[in-house]
Amino acid sequence: MSSPSVPNPVPIETEPASPLHPQVFGHPKPLFTLFFAEMWERFSYYGMRSLLQLFMVLAVAQGGLGFSVSKAALIYGTYTMSVYMMSIPGGTIADSLIGARAAVLVGGFVIACGHFCMAFPSDTTFFLGLLLVIIGTGLLKPNISAMVGHLYPPGDVRRDAGFSIFYMGINVGSFFGTIITGFLAKHSWFKAWLERHGFNPDHSWHWAFGAAGVGMVLGLAVFLLFGQGLKQVGAPPARTPGAWKKPVYVLLGTLGVWFIAWLSDRPGFTWLRSIFLLVPIGLMVWFGLSKDTETRRLGAVFFFFIGAFVFWALFEQAGSSLSLFADRFTETHVLGFEFPSPWYQSVNPLCVMILAPFFALLWTKLGLRQPSSPMKFTIGLVLLALGFVLMVPAAKLAIEGRVSPLWLIGLYFLQTCGELCLSPVGLSTFTKLSPSKYVGAMLGVWFLAAAFGNKFAGVLASAFGEGDASHLDSFFGQQAIAVFIIAGIFFALVPWVRRRMGGVQ
Repeated sequence: MSSPSVPNPVPIETEPASPLHPQVFGHPKPLFTLFFAEMWERFSYYGMRSLLQLFMVLAVAQGGLGFSVSKAALIYGTYTMSVYMMSIPGGTIADSLIGARAAVLVGGFVIACGHFCMAFPSDTTFFLGLLLVIIGTGLLKPNISAMVGHLYPPGDVRRDAGFSIFYMGINVGSFFGTIITGFLAKHSWFKAWLERHGFNPDHSWHWAFGAAGVGMVLGLAVFLLFGQGLKQVGAPPARTPGAWKKPVYVLLGTLGVWFIAWLSDRPGFTWLRSIFLLVPIGLMVWFGLSKDTETRRLGAVFFFFIGAFVFWALFEQAGSSLSLFADRFTETHVLGFEFPSPWYQSVNPLCVMILAPFFALLWTKLGLRQPSSPMKFTIGLVLLALGFVLMVPAAKLAIEGRVSPLWLIGLYFLQTCGELCLSPVGLSTFTKLSPSKYVGAMLGVWFLAAAFGNKFAGVLASAFGEGDASHLDSFFGQQAIAVFIIAGIFFALVPWVRRRMGGVQ
């Protein structure tokens, strides 16, 4: 599960080598501290995210916020966009002022406070909690990933394997986070337990939000108790006059882009949404037609930006439209056992853990015969669209009643295959194609692709409807057709993009 996790920064070769660390299984011992810290952070993030849309549309009388699907989806999209977007100033603050280690500690503390705010039932604490999680994740997520990179000296061939181990922690945390919070929020056994002990069963959602906070506290505990080897990793940079200026400028620029995205949801300003796709297309063509080799590579960069944007716009509906489909139109009892609808969101990280080794083996076996990076992006989009095609007959069957879980499981399987074609390739290719002096800036561009994709996932999900399944076949089908068309254009552009890449694989 990449979405929502912020992509792992690939440290550039000019970074200083880190001190030697004790080795465990051939890797620096602090890697496993970061693995478990990140696992618990993702437990908290995905555990809460799996409930967000469902809680917002739940009737007030049942303990929810009573929002319409459209309003809740737009809030969801803005929230997930903001998490990614704040990673840009979060990384800059660490690089310029406080260092990665301090950013992780402060960010984790703020995230925990956010989840615990949401444990109290009120609109104010709910939105305050979301804001704190956004700020905290912006500080923690890019910097804990950067610390992984700092564990390996430049040119260390183990670095990719180290990030693969770290990436597995993301999916382990995501899997268990959705299982545990989904059980606390929705399972009838836990609601009955609350009632027997004098608690309001309608407040089960807030127990789940609190559990996400406990997960983040456990992540901080791991980081502090077992992070002795990390004291010199991500240390504060040397203070220089005016070091504060860059983070301030980056933060103001990020907030400016965020404001445009927020404004695009307001009546009369929805036309602003087109900017987020037309500008990257224009930049792809503009840079791609340059006579300078390095500049032409930026044309390829924005090809990958557009592909990531489109991919996440459908993929990240796991927590919005697909969450609603699971809750309202899919069986919630499997083999006689209650199966809370948020549990369906655990299928993706489970598939990643199962399939990632097979994809790694496949690319290794193919060697030079494996598809190029732009072709892998195209394949990823096709698989994504096929998942939504699978939902068309499921939606038609849902008119008659709840459908088999196999429809959603098939969707998540196809999406995971698409993710494994696209996500591991994206950031690595970004950094290879970017001019060396702009690698940091291009990491920010990658974050923006994920941010905009998450925002548009909310925009698209706002058309899901309030409970009638009769239009859902067209809802899923139209998105599938749109992505097939984009994938066809991508396929036609593969030779053009490979020429712009200038030999970079």
